[in-house]
Amino acid sequence: MARIVQKFGGTSVADITRIKSVARRVKREVDAGNQVAVVVSAMSGVTNQLVAWTNDLAEIPDAREYDVVVASGEQVTAGLTALALQEIGVPARSFLGWQVPIETDGSHGKARIGGIPTESLRGCMDAGVVAVVAGFQGVGPGDRVTTLGRGGSDTSAVALAAALQAERCDIFTDVDGVYTTDPRIVAKARKLDKITYEEMLEMASLGAKVLQTRSVELAMNHRVRVQVLSSFTDAPGTLVVDEDEIVEQQVVSGIAYSRDEAKVTLVKVADRPGVAAAIFGPLSAGAINVDMIVQNISEDGTTDLTFTVAKADLARTVKVLEEQRGTLVYQALKPDSNVVKISVIGVGMRSHTGVAQLMFKTLADKGINIQVISTSEIKVSVLIAEEYTELALRALHTAYGLDV
Repeated sequence: MARIVQKFGGTSVADITRIKSVARRVKREVDAGNQVAVVVSAMSGVTNQLVAWTNDLAEIPDAREYDVVVASGEQVTAGLTALALQEIGVPARSFLGWQVPIETDGSHGKARIGGIPTESLRGCMDAGVVAVVAGFQGVGPGDRVTTLGRGGSDTSAVALAAALQAERCDIFTDVDGVYTTDPRIVAKARKLDKITYEEMLEMASLGAKVLQTRSVELAMNHRVRVQVLSSFTDAPGTLVVDEDEIVEQQVVSGIAYSRDEAKVTLVKVADRPGVAAAIFGPLSAGAINVDMIVQNISEDGTTDLTFTVAKADLARTVKVLEEQRGTLVYQALKPDSNVVKISVIGVGMRSHTGVAQLMFKTLADKGINIQVISTSEIKVSVLIAEEYTELALRALHTAYGLDV
């Protein structure tokens, strides 16, 4: 007998028909002799409606009451899923975040999990009852309802799997696994049987929407084996595992891209000690995250500084820098939202050379100019003009031998 955690996202529980389908899928795992805990998201579109209602009532809603409202979507799904299981002969009981309890800090809207006592869940599962847990929510100081932020149900599921010492955490979604790149753009993209935590974390942070970054970090820290599968087919999914479980590792496992990038260039900034701190300090104070950075020093004692921020933060970034113009003393500020970040990812890079050179040559052969470069141990990222996204992805996918 194994202990399994299954998580079903919003599209998987979008209506009663799909909730019944989820119940049948859970029953198959129970019939196989396994103990099962199920984590559910709100039904598709429900959370957006709840958020809209809070915003209609208050321009800046009280964060505690905001959490009470938006957490209700998962409460409905948990109850309905438990009922659907009972109707097909599977004993089931729903648990809200405070009933487990999933203990969090008091950062409403983006709470972090502190601990999960498992006595109630283990007692339920040991008695042969499926525990259906409302994802995305927990309980903070003062017994207040908290929510975990974007992708919170994935985080709930992985945290529960870690606390329950589950054999596996199955994440059911509307895709059937992790692909070498976006199959909507590259027809030859192929599904990976296995991918390492480190690679999945890079892909999640660089734009792949399969898993939320926090859930991958949690899985990596606690060595929880995660499987990504589709709710709508019975095809095998992709296992996210430790590097030791992958016998033969590709040099490059996947190519990710992010359109959520904007470039900012400060032209002819004084080249003196402290100038970088003077630029990035106010941005940090404004909660603006800076990603890629490149600096070009001129002979006239000035420097051009280029960096990227999230596209949603571009207007605020420009405003902050313009307010600092008297202190920074730069000649011009050039924002550009017509860019995309392309990244090649693979733990095999640690032991192979020439990965970056092949990327640069492939893009050059297609006439694609590289604007900014950044690297880490297992990835190389470049910033290019957005109109070249599809061409770059297809060319790189072929160059690294990832085509089917």
